[in-house]
Amino acid sequence: MKVFVTGGGGFLGLAIVRQLIAQGHDVVSYSRGVYPELNALGVEHRQGDLDAPNRLVAALKDCQAVVHVAAKAGIWGSYESFHSANVRGTENVISACQQAGISKLVYTSSPSVVHNGQDLEGVDESTPYPSHFEAFYPQTKALAEKMILQANSESLATVSLRPHIIWGPGDPHFVPRLVARAKAGRLRLVGTRDPKIDTVYVENAATAHLLALNKLEPGAPIAGKAYFITQDQPETVSQFVNRILDAAGLPPVTRRVPLRVAHLAGSVLESVYRAFHLPGEPPMTRFMVSQFSTAHWFDISAARRDLGYEPLISTEAGMAQLKRWMQSI
Repeated sequence: MKVFVTGGGGFLGLAIVRQLIAQGHDVVSYSRGVYPELNALGVEHRQGDLDAPNRLVAALKDCQAVVHVAAKAGIWGSYESFHSANVRGTENVISACQQAGISKLVYTSSPSVVHNGQDLEGVDESTPYPSHFEAFYPQTKALAEKMILQANSESLATVSLRPHIIWGPGDPHFVPRLVARAKAGRLRLVGTRDPKIDTVYVENAATAHLLALNKLEPGAPIAGKAYFITQDQPETVSQFVNRILDAAGLPPVTRRVPLRVAHLAGSVLESVYRAFHLPGEPPMTRFMVSQFSTAHWFDISAARRDLGYEPLISTEAGMAQLKRWMQSI
């Protein structure tokens, strides 16, 4: 197939592109920037914005399937910036697929679309969307996922994947931020509990997208459904964080901040940053506190059954790869 990948130059997008090429597919990447890594792979790059509907339709020419990875992630920013990229952008991708006669659309979602601020322990895809979100990212990703699943039809098959806390070599987001906080002496564990969380190695997350792409077609059992994607190896927050720090050659974090203090600090800092339009992002937000202080791990039985997904690269093997990469940069 000729597969159109939005955000193909990003962390997960690039892993998906590499695996698509390895399987013999032709790949077209669509994004605003220019990425030397894609040029080196011989990938055709069609430059454009998700907020340009006509450009999207033209860019989809001669493609048969779409993997929509591009999104605005993060813990801070205006609602409009998240809505524009994640909701309106996804709406435009769906419309472009319908106009261009695309029959397969794989969407990258997030388990945070069902996080309600409470513990989620071994839950499956029947877990409902919450009535309230603590950040614009999960709120807008939930809106986009709903649109993706509702767009499933006899002519356009859609599926939504929810990879949780993606990490690995080349990570420009989670790992660098964690390491930077540790080096600055600003990293703390939250509360007295040490809840379990799920994560996923980037190559495993990419593999799940290819499995879904290969099984997806109008009327297929996976069409119109969402799937959690993880390592299926939940570990405590401190275990995971300290694995990352060890890979970076840093000592483990042991200092903790009381939960109530963290919540209050997050609330105050959010208010101050909004009131005074401060640059950057707050060092603490309520969403961050919630992610560090609650359990969020998931039952991936559906992904195993319907997609044939298995986390082929173990957490231990992935951490070894991460350590080698971090030593090389």
